[in-house]
Amino acid sequence: MIKYCCLSIILISKQAVSQITDTIPVITPFPADTILRITNLNPFFTLQVDSILSYKLAINKDESRYYWFLRNSPVGLRINKDNGLLSFKADKSYFLSGKLKYDQEYSVKVGVQNLYNPNEKIDTSFTLIFYNTEVLQPKIKFTVSSTLEVEEGKPVTFDVLCEAGSFPIEEILFSTNIPISGYKLIKHCDDNFSWTPPYDFVNENDQGKQRTLILSFIGDTRFQIRDTALVKLIVKDALNYPFAVQEHAVVSNNIRFYVMQLKYLFFQLDKQIRSTKTVRTTFDLTAATTALTGTILSTSSNESTQKIGIILPSVGVALTPIKEATSPPRTVEQNQASVVRASIKRLEYMLNDNMIIGEKDPEIAKKTNKLRDELRQVQVQLVDVPVEMVTEMSEKELTDYFNSNKVNKKYRLKKK
Repeated sequence: MIKYCCLSIILISKQAVSQITDTIPVITPFPADTILRITNLNPFFTLQVDSILSYKLAINKDESRYYWFLRNSPVGLRINKDNGLLSFKADKSYFLSGKLKYDQEYSVKVGVQNLYNPNEKIDTSFTLIFYNTEVLQPKIKFTVSSTLEVEEGKPVTFDVLCEAGSFPIEEILFSTNIPISGYKLIKHCDDNFSWTPPYDFVNENDQGKQRTLILSFIGDTRFQIRDTALVKLIVKDALNYPFAVQEHAVVSNNIRFYVMQLKYLFFQLDKQIRSTKTVRTTFDLTAATTALTGTILSTSSNESTQKIGIILPSVGVALTPIKEATSPPRTVEQNQASVVRASIKRLEYMLNDNMIIGEKDPEIAKKTNKLRDELRQVQVQLVDVPVEMVTEMSEKELTDYFNSNKVNKKYRLKKK
């Protein structure tokens, strides 16, 4: 009995051992980590201004056999080439000088390489962002003073500059207190504003002959932080020189055309005067010749010839009333010709004396008004004289005739 009991116990123990052995998992060894990698790289680093970054990068191998390096790193970021310690102090001077900017992603490339095997290396990158809890107000500035004085017709131009502050100004809105047109639209920083006030910008009833225009520039950031800058533009009334030059040219051309008409009129009057003078001279010579012939014949010994000589002086005397009736003196025409000639000389002198000097002659309006007044006075003076259109002679022919020595000698003042 004892033998059987022991055998049973032994059998049970073998079965239990077999069962226990089946339930234990088989543990196999892991393969060795042979690929070089950074075990604790953070893809993003966010730093506040005036804070300090100290972060040690680690690899899965013996660090004494490797060295670290950075590429495209921002100003101030360093890494210990022996142990991979990243260090950085976000000093505010970097941002005030413009070397660094807020809310801008800086992609930094970091690498680690085996000192003894150049082929064993790794290159990766992380992103660095800076922020500032102290909000600096962005500002808009100009390349000119805040108050400008300009005359009509003269362009106004200046640059619109920006101080970014904590956040850059991304958009600029423009408005004025008086609607204007023809200006160069401003949308972003460093744009150029350009506008030329039109000559009718200032009204007649504006006080002081000037008008004030307020230019408003509103800068806006992505976080709706705004800054408004104003330019006060005082526009003064000015002469419209292009229009004034055209007006002077029109008045001058009207005077030249009227002078040409007067020269033709003078030619017609002088022609009538010369024709009348020729006829009257012929009558006078005929009467004198007849009287002289009668005197000579009256001394003749022939009785019939003496009778003819007595009659001829009477014939000469009879020619005088015929002369007056046939060709009366042209006193009116003579006076008219003298007045027309004086008017022509006057207009030509005024035309030469009131010529404009350049397109910006400061007395152009005064000269134009003077020419217009002189033309009106001459036209009123000669309102009863018929002025005809020149159709038979050119302007050169009329001018040559008017300035000829014969005409000048005839109408010049004579000493008594």
